[in-house]
Amino acid sequence: MTTAPDMDQMHSLGVFRHYDRNHWRLATVPLEEVDATLVKPEYVTLVKSAVMGESNVIAAVHGFLNEFADDYDFSAFAVIWGYQEVQHHYAFTSWLQAVGEKVDNRAVAAMRAPYDPGTTPSATLATNIISELTVNHVYRAVSAWVDEPVLKDLLLRASRDEAGHAREFRHFAAKRLQEHPDEVPSVLETLYFYTADDKIKHPVGVFKAGLDELAESETIDTGFELFLDTVADGGELDALQGKIRRTFGSLTGFDLSTNRAVRRALATALT
Repeated sequence: MTTAPDMDQMHSLGVFRHYDRNHWRLATVPLEEVDATLVKPEYVTLVKSAVMGESNVIAAVHGFLNEFADDYDFSAFAVIWGYQEVQHHYAFTSWLQAVGEKVDNRAVAAMRAPYDPGTTPSATLATNIISELTVNHVYRAVSAWVDEPVLKDLLLRASRDEAGHAREFRHFAAKRLQEHPDEVPSVLETLYFYTADDKIKHPVGVFKAGLDELAESETIDTGFELFLDTVADGGELDALQGKIRRTFGSLTGFDLSTNRAVRRALATALT
């Protein structure tokens, strides 16, 4: 049975107030000032990949509202988060339109199906911490790399948003783990799955791969591969995975600085 929330303790109220005061609007992005002479083909590929990643927001909100049907506070946050992610989707789409490019809406529509619940609610929250930290890192790095000023600014705005989203997902994950410490192993398993390989693994790429509608379209993984091949220096992946491991270390209290440490922590948590 769902318990009536104490409005004085609603974390999402603070998130909403911050959003209401400080969040940027698409109308303030000077799309009419896009300098097409500075746009490289790689920019278009990266932005189309970002659109495909951000378009998963509808599926994610649907999944959150189903999985956390007994948690009003998190559900309210999920709706606020969802609006911001839709804003990213349409802001990147608008930049593409400004340079004469189109989005494959058939591919976008194919992403609509809701995500299945995670192995535990904590694992679902952990997955989204990784998602937000990843795009925060990539957007910021790409912003520093591109020359077109409107895209540079848009990427930086989105990167800041994703950092805030990661912080809020971490808040709700910490609250969940405090109430359900038995879910710690599922969080460590999630961390290991996404950081054990020498590539960027993102939930959208993991769960939405293989759709027929994506065969001729950029995907979020297209962007990550291009990022590592073209934008990133040799230490970029290590920096990203290190950031994710530190966040999970602070969340769980374990040393998670290496894959071996994660395996050791998981063995400890399971005993």
